[in-house]
Amino acid sequence: MGRDNVVLEAKDLKRHYAIHRGAFRQPAILKALDGATFKLERSKTLAVVGESGCGKSTLARLVTLIEEPTAGELKIQGVDIITAEEQAKRALHKKVQIIFQDPYGSLNPRQKIGMCLEEPLLVNTDMNKEQRAEKARNMLDLVGLRPEHYDRYPHMFSGGQRQRIAVARALMLNPEILVLDEPVSALDVSIQAQILNLLADLQEQFNLAYLFISHDLSVVKHIADDVMVMYLGRPIEFGSRDNIFDTPHHPYTRALLSATPVADPFREKERIMLRGELPSPIAPPPGCTFHPRCPDMTEICKGEAPGITDLDGCEVACYHPKTY
Repeated sequence: MGRDNVVLEAKDLKRHYAIHRGAFRQPAILKALDGATFKLERSKTLAVVGESGCGKSTLARLVTLIEEPTAGELKIQGVDIITAEEQAKRALHKKVQIIFQDPYGSLNPRQKIGMCLEEPLLVNTDMNKEQRAEKARNMLDLVGLRPEHYDRYPHMFSGGQRQRIAVARALMLNPEILVLDEPVSALDVSIQAQILNLLADLQEQFNLAYLFISHDLSVVKHIADDVMVMYLGRPIEFGSRDNIFDTPHHPYTRALLSATPVADPFREKERIMLRGELPSPIAPPPGCTFHPRCPDMTEICKGEAPGITDLDGCEVACYHPKTY
């Protein structure tokens, strides 16, 4: 991985929240994100996967500068957002944009699409009205929409068209990083494929880096270059897409993959059933946080949290990783 291509770097990134429990009790600490370390390269897609509550959306809010980390480092284009001055942070806001799961919820129903696209330019640039309108129309064409859509309202579009509008708006400020938070999960399967192909084309055209957050591993397998599997606020396996899907080492990763439907009626597949529920991030288990649900658990798993082991090109946090 070349240093010149790294556009985002996180080291032991944490985000904790104080949960008030009444007037006479100490606040509890919810560890939504508890130590994420990774790098994101230009023109590459890093997928973040895991169950609800694993910290995926919290990570998205930190990367898009909606919230600040509690601890750790987060560098965008080499600038640490924790120690950066306000002017530098404002400049970084333009470099990172987000696309949400629900495109209609992120659009103003009273605002025409043309104005919706022009608004980021109005706030962040010195472009005049004609320049803003020209760029908005060009962006509509780029994402596969027609010129007459410029003067229509969000309710006049289908779900797939609204997501194309969301993609267009995210690109208006020429960002280098797009955070995609479940961008196709609310769409029909056929429309999902269209949006994923559009994202792939735009990534190649603009050398964009994608942080792709999803629970759908079949989508992740289609679009990702690297995959980070998270559990209870921590990455537990990190590697290339092929390594993660072909030779998963962590028992949690293997359980996630076993639950993914396969369009092959003749393929035999082992279904790994996890026992119990996801523990609370307010009171995570000691040692390896996955041990209460792990089929391979031993006494050592209850002690200290496992360190990171490099295994066949994957980084794995497990005392008993599977070898091939």
